[in-house]
Amino acid sequence: MATNERNATASVADSNAIPRQVWIISGVAMLGAVMSILDTTIVNVALATLGKDLHSSLTNIQWVVTAYMLSLAAVIPVTGWASRRFGAKPLFLISLSLFTVGSLLCGLATSDTELILFRVLQGVGGGMIMPLAQIIMADAAGPKRMGRVMALVAIPMMLAPTLGPLIGGTLIQTLSWHWIFFVNIVVGAVAIPLAFRLLPSPRLDGERTETLDVLGLVLMSTGLVGITYGLAEAGTYGSFSNAHVYVPVFVGVVLVVAFVVHALRTEHPLLDLRLYCRWHFSAASIVMFALGAAVFGAMILMPLYWQELRGFNVIDTGLLTGPQGLGMAVTMPLAARMTDRYGGGPVALVGVVVTALLTIPFGLIGAHTPIAVLSVAMFLRGAGMGSSFMPAMTAAFAALDRSEVSHATPQLNVLNRIGGSVGTTILAVVLANAERGAHTASAAAGAYGTAFWWSAGMAALAVIPCVVLMRAEGTVRRAAARSSAPDPDRLVIDSGVVAEALA
Repeated sequence: MATNERNATASVADSNAIPRQVWIISGVAMLGAVMSILDTTIVNVALATLGKDLHSSLTNIQWVVTAYMLSLAAVIPVTGWASRRFGAKPLFLISLSLFTVGSLLCGLATSDTELILFRVLQGVGGGMIMPLAQIIMADAAGPKRMGRVMALVAIPMMLAPTLGPLIGGTLIQTLSWHWIFFVNIVVGAVAIPLAFRLLPSPRLDGERTETLDVLGLVLMSTGLVGITYGLAEAGTYGSFSNAHVYVPVFVGVVLVVAFVVHALRTEHPLLDLRLYCRWHFSAASIVMFALGAAVFGAMILMPLYWQELRGFNVIDTGLLTGPQGLGMAVTMPLAARMTDRYGGGPVALVGVVVTALLTIPFGLIGAHTPIAVLSVAMFLRGAGMGSSFMPAMTAAFAALDRSEVSHATPQLNVLNRIGGSVGTTILAVVLANAERGAHTASAAAGAYGTAFWWSAGMAALAVIPCVVLMRAEGTVRRAAARSSAPDPDRLVIDSGVVAEALA
C-alpha cells in the first residue's frame, strides 16, 4: 500500500513537471514582452537629452512618453478579439515586427514630431505584445503549471522600472540616445525568427468567426486614451484641479461606463465583462489594480530621491535601486512553487502585507539615511513585491476556461496599467505638493516620506481583496477536489489539490 502511494505521488510529481517545450515557448514569448515593458521606462531618463538634441521644449518632448502610453492604451482592448480571430502566434509576430520597425524609425528620427509619430507606431506593436505573450504562455502551461510559468510574466513587469533607467542611462552616456531605440532592433532580430520557428501554430476553432465589436472598441479605446492622457497631464501640471486633467479623465470614465453598459447587452462584446460575476476573478483583478498603483507608483520615488536629493547620476541610481530587483528575483521562484501548492490568494496576501509593512521605513526616510539601511529595506520590499504580482495574476486565471483567457488577459493588462498610471500620478502630485516650500534637504526628504506613506496606504488597500481572493480560491479548490470528472480545459486543478487528495 505504501509503495502504491509513493508511486502515485511520484506520478503526480512527474505530471506536474514542466516540459522543456513549455519553457521554450514561455521564454520566446517573454523575450518580446521584455522589449515592450523595458521601453516604457528606458525612455524616461532620455527626455532631457532628447529635448536638447532635437531642439524641443520639455512640454513637447514629454509627448514621446505620452504618445507611447496612449497608443498602448488604445490597442490593448482589441488584442483578445484579434487573437481569437487570427491566432495568437501570427498576431504576436506582427506585433514584434511593428515594434521593431517602430524602434528603427524612432532611432532615425530627426525631429520631435517624427519621434512622437514613430512612438505611436511603436506603441501599437508594444501594446499587444504583453497580453499576447500571456495568452500564449497560459495556453502552453495548462492548469497544473500556471504558477511557475506565469512567474516569467512577472519578471519583466517587476524589473523594468529598475533596469530601464540603468540601461537607458548607460546607453546614453556610452553611445547616444539613438541606441535606446536601436537596442530593440537587436532583440527583435532574435525574437522574431525564434517566435516564427518555435511558437505553436494557432488551433482553428469556431470562436474565431465572431465579428469585431466596433462600438465597444471605440468606446473602450477612446475612454482609456482619455483617462491615460488626463493622468499624464496631472503629472505635468502637478495637480488634479486643472481642466487639462479632469476633463479628459471625466470623458474617459464616461466612455468606459458606456462600454460596460454596452458589453453587458451584447452577445459578443469586445471584452467579456461577465467574468467579473465570479468573485475569484473580480478579487484578483482588484488586487492587480491596487498593486499596480502601489508598486509602480512607488517605483518613481527612489530614483528621484537618489538623483535629486542625494546627487547620484543615472547609472549609480540604477545600481542603487538594484536591491529591490534582487529581492524580487529571489522570492519569485519560491512564490511560484507556493502558488502551485497553496493557491495564489494566500501567497499574494503575504506578499501584499510584506510590501505594505516594508514601505513604512521609507516613510521615515531622511536626507542622510545610510545607503546600507535603504538597500536592505529595498531588498525586503522587493521580496514582498515578488510574492504579490505573480500569485495574484495566476489566481486571476484560476477559474477560467481556456476559451476565456483571451478575454481576461487584456482586461488584466488594462487594469494593471491604469492602476500603475493612477498610482504614479497620485504620488507624483503628492510629492510635488509636499516639496513646495521645502528649502532644506531635511524638508525635501520629508516630502519623499509623505509620498511613501501614501504608497503604503495604497498597498494596504490590496489586503482586503487578497483576503476575498483567498477565500474564493479556497472554495473553488474544494469544489475541484470533490469533482470526480474535472474539466481538462479548466484552469483550477493543480498539483497541490492532487497531493492533498493522495495524502
